[in-house]
Amino acid sequence: MTQRKYFGTDGVRGVANTELSPTLAMSLGAAAAIVLSFGHGDGVPSEVVIGRDPRISGDILESALVAGLCALGVNVTSLGVLPTPGVAFAARARKADAGIVISASHNPVRDNGIKFFGPDGRKLADAIEARIEGCMVDWEAQPRPSGADVGRLTRTEAPIEEYAAHLRASCPERLDGLRLVCDCANGSASYLGPRVLAELGADVVPLSATPDGVNINENCGSLHPEAMAARVVAEGADAGLAFDGDADRVILADNRGRIVDGDHVLCMAGIHRAGQGRLPGRVVVGTVMSNLGLEQALKKHDITLVRAAVGDRYVAEEMARTGAVLGGEKSGHLLFADSTTTGDGILTALQVLRICRQSHRDLASWADEMQEFPQILKNVLVRQKDGWRDIPEVAAALGRAEAALKGRGRIFVRPSGTEKMIRVMAEGPDGEEIGALVDEVAGALQVHLGV
Repeated sequence: MTQRKYFGTDGVRGVANTELSPTLAMSLGAAAAIVLSFGHGDGVPSEVVIGRDPRISGDILESALVAGLCALGVNVTSLGVLPTPGVAFAARARKADAGIVISASHNPVRDNGIKFFGPDGRKLADAIEARIEGCMVDWEAQPRPSGADVGRLTRTEAPIEEYAAHLRASCPERLDGLRLVCDCANGSASYLGPRVLAELGADVVPLSATPDGVNINENCGSLHPEAMAARVVAEGADAGLAFDGDADRVILADNRGRIVDGDHVLCMAGIHRAGQGRLPGRVVVGTVMSNLGLEQALKKHDITLVRAAVGDRYVAEEMARTGAVLGGEKSGHLLFADSTTTGDGILTALQVLRICRQSHRDLASWADEMQEFPQILKNVLVRQKDGWRDIPEVAAALGRAEAALKGRGRIFVRPSGTEKMIRVMAEGPDGEEIGALVDEVAGALQVHLGV
């Protein structure tokens, strides 16, 4: 992986207005203009589309990004509040040079982020992000246009309607008769999620769908699906959906209030598609964090689980390498390569509901296809994410855990790509055992690197 200073696994993130300052955003926009917009040589001006989630700092960062882009002669089209996959869709549909999303996804309101899509609607490769970083330092030394040649900002909501039509087209089956609880995390799904489901015939009970700029992800959405699941039971609903702040992922609940995460969705979609002859190579791509139960459930249907590094870009790369059309993460970030170029929470929810309709099975029945191994994940806040492998006490604790679980389970340690934390995950047949092992490794990390 190419070393990058600002970019993590999903764009540039930090505390808005301090770590992710307007100055940094402007230099990032200018550098992106240099790397991603080379001019078409045919009189057609360069264009970048920008969308954002509703968090309050989005106004500051969008203004700074636009200033950097326009200063280098790039035209910017602002789409307003739109799910991340909607921006990717618009970039591809409009044949733009790039799409930019201002969002910190599932992070709290104080954070924000900036991530890029290419003209094909896919995340940029690490090497391209590294080139953007390289241009951030001296972008002001670049020749700049003046007069009529500077970039122009326009605003339009037309791509939002085109994206809504794309979502509806992804689910030809009607949803009449279904009662659905829809938790929008007070984020980007708030305007489109309930609407698209209702347009397909569902009776929708909206939750956390009134964003005010500061309540995004606040005890709601895919990181806090408990209220959604409880509401499903209280309403007698058929299923529940909980999106994250930028709506690129979804966690579901069945009619009994049981949580159905991304591993369960990969399982049901893999089995269903294999039965229809729509799973090339009988391969599903997960990550190193995917539950062992998923691997075993797919194996019963002669389907292979291939594991990629954590991060949707790495899942997408592995899917391209293996020719897979289905992949994703336990977090609910799923990729249906024959329908979209990036993770899409609303589209994923529609695919799940479509499978239930086609198979004449409810979500609870599909959820039972996979028996989940006990899995414990512990996050350790750290001063720095590098160098943990070189700490003897951490290496010793990890070695003892690996030896204890050999042949029965696994333990995995990885730094977060978006926050200053290191994650320790273990799974195996005995919940108490893996809990103790995780505590030992996490404790060693806390002692030597903890804040």
